[in-house]
Amino acid sequence: MQFHLNGFRPGDPAVADHTARPAPADTLDVLIVGCGPAGLTLATQLSAFPEITTRILERKPGPLEVGQADGIACRSMEMFEAFGFAEKVQREAYWVNEVAFWRPGPDRKEITRADRILDTEEGLSEFPHTILNQARVHDFYLDVMRNSPTRLAPDYNRSLVSLTRTDDADYPVRAVFDCLDAPGTQETLRARYVVGCDGARSTVRAGMGLHLKGEATRQLWGVMDILAVTDFPDIRLKCAIQSAGQGSILIIPREGGYMVRMYIEMDVLHGDERAADKNLTAEALIARAQAIMAPYALDVKQVAWWSAYEIGQRVCDSFDDAAEGGQAPRIFIAGDACHTHSPKAGQGMNVSMADAFNLGWKLAAVLRGQADAALLNTYSEERRAKAKELIDFDRDMARLFSAKPASPAEAAQFQRYFRQHGRYTAGVETRYDPSVLTADGTHQALATGLPIGMRFHSAPVIRVADARPMQLAHTIKADGRWRLIAFSGRNDTGAPGGPMAQLCAGLALRVPDGDPDAVLDVRAVFQHPHRSLQIDRMPALLLPRKGRFGLIDYEKIFAADPAAGRDIFDLRGIDRDRGAMVLVRPDQYVAAILPLGDLAGFDTFLAGTPLRWGSP
Repeated sequence: MQFHLNGFRPGDPAVADHTARPAPADTLDVLIVGCGPAGLTLATQLSAFPEITTRILERKPGPLEVGQADGIACRSMEMFEAFGFAEKVQREAYWVNEVAFWRPGPDRKEITRADRILDTEEGLSEFPHTILNQARVHDFYLDVMRNSPTRLAPDYNRSLVSLTRTDDADYPVRAVFDCLDAPGTQETLRARYVVGCDGARSTVRAGMGLHLKGEATRQLWGVMDILAVTDFPDIRLKCAIQSAGQGSILIIPREGGYMVRMYIEMDVLHGDERAADKNLTAEALIARAQAIMAPYALDVKQVAWWSAYEIGQRVCDSFDDAAEGGQAPRIFIAGDACHTHSPKAGQGMNVSMADAFNLGWKLAAVLRGQADAALLNTYSEERRAKAKELIDFDRDMARLFSAKPASPAEAAQFQRYFRQHGRYTAGVETRYDPSVLTADGTHQALATGLPIGMRFHSAPVIRVADARPMQLAHTIKADGRWRLIAFSGRNDTGAPGGPMAQLCAGLALRVPDGDPDAVLDVRAVFQHPHRSLQIDRMPALLLPRKGRFGLIDYEKIFAADPAAGRDIFDLRGIDRDRGAMVLVRPDQYVAAILPLGDLAGFDTFLAGTPLRWGSP
């Protein structure tokens, strides 16, 4: 975290200067409807840009207090690091380190532990899989928004009544809200873009004429957060329990050391029955859990929260309104507004936040003049494909979890599926297909451990200027900038005349005057030990002068960490002889890999995108 660039300022450095531009109250750049994980991720990202006017409106009277979702995938933790609150989540959350599988014993009357395995494979991410109340995740987002240059805060008690796309050239979307805290009054807003993050019953989606399509499994499940006393030995482990005849339970220990969440298989729904028709009670959930866990005792002392739901997998045909008459998209949906699925895969909140992270930087780039509006077409293209993958995965996961195993071999199917798809549930298997934002694999061999289209997989490095050990990906913040990470060849030390110096000289012609980091943040990683590298012989682009005093940024030059098994060149398959250039999108996904110094290839890639920066 850098601060004091434009002069010393006391106080909390996380509180940015308030520099938002004033705007008429009824017109804005981006209107966000809904204050769930998707809406807050998007609002937090946009709050970093004082030149963009944003509002986020929510029907509820205030912030969420008790959340539904709780699972936070490793990939989401990486995203939280980009927003600056991963450490807070780690401190409060339950860490999912291992998973226990229980299934019927030889007598088919009692359950027995079949296996206990790592939740995620070693080296998958520098962050753990965690469990934390969704409301606390909201709190952390709200803190970042509150401290941002725009001081953005949600407007509660606002219920969307209508949404209309007009012919207005500047603010073509008109939204009317009922003011629930002032009955009988309404607020009308006009926006350049509207994003519906308003859940499975999305008013924004309905206004677009879109529908969720899919099927339900007709299986009723209950979920409850409880404080209980039990002799079940794995109550503080994530557990998948499949009984012989009473159903299944997924146990998720909660933060704080005592509370536990249980997803409990209940009854099959028939005909037109819905979950509400069953009139379930918390006592019914407890009784079923006790039957499944027998002979172990479960004495529930308090139910903190409970609900019942029907498993269904549904997805929208499009995540924007571009299909209407070939118009450029102006209205978008994200999160549960465009896909719903069961909670047992632990992907709901995570995929919703990933939707918003994908859309946020693209909206910012267009509104800040760094890209053509065509960039926004890539949101629905990329994220709908990922939602479809999730629906297929969730359908298989739900089917296997609810299966009534007739033999140990059948019971072991679920465990095998879980192990095989651990990378997917960790959120790190997302891969975008080749497109205007994702290159093909022509030069993938230069960095085999950084697959193009997948998230930039971090690894340890040492910052040369101050010898600080750190994770390289932690330099990629949610600030809308692209990153070009240059990995040196074997003998390159950054000295004048060498490959790194020549690359930096060429890149210097492709960055804007005055602020060399405005859109492209260039960093270098060398193979030589950090103590042998000479800062005073490094290219000027890696030591840029910034701010009103022209202060030097010393945090762009890194060396591989020599500790056993930590060398980033080995971990990520970087070609030691030739080096590589890795271009990373603002949402931390690898866009392209190029030979070190291949500025022609760099220019060609940019020329094929809607981006409007970087040309010499």
